[in-house]
Amino acid sequence: MTIKVENLKVNFKTLEEFTQFKEYGLQELSMLEELEYSLVEDAAASPFYGIYFGDKLVARMCLYVKDGHLDGAIQEYDKHLEIWKLEVLPQYQFKGYGRMLVDYAKHFNLPIVTRPRVKSQDFWVRMGFQSLSEDSSRLVWIPDSISTKKIS
Repeated sequence: MTIKVENLKVNFKTLEEFTQFKEYGLQELSMLEELEYSLVEDAAASPFYGIYFGDKLVARMCLYVKDGHLDGAIQEYDKHLEIWKLEVLPQYQFKGYGRMLVDYAKHFNLPIVTRPRVKSQDFWVRMGFQSLSEDSSRLVWIPDSISTKKIS
């Protein structure tokens, strides 16, 4: 069985799958509002990415492309990515699915910003992220080179 990161369709099936996540009711990890809004915006590109194990969605994240410099911290780039609400179902944690999602975002070779949630700081540090600034709770990953790939 091939396991890969997929761009999730904005539809009622995905909405139903999101309810299987432990933290879907926790406001800081809930993606339901974003998904419901995207259902209304018919032509909206889906910012949702996930990993299926068989036909079960086991890991998910929101990945947004942001224009402009990031608080002056990353001047070489006119865009960066923002990962919001990465979550792996409890029975699938510690199997590399969270790393697969982060590596997927990294392959675009743009700076990535995230805000650690629900005791995930150690995970992000292992993924190579560091504090954006001394007084910020946000973390950043900066690629080694500037060649970028198009985000679909």
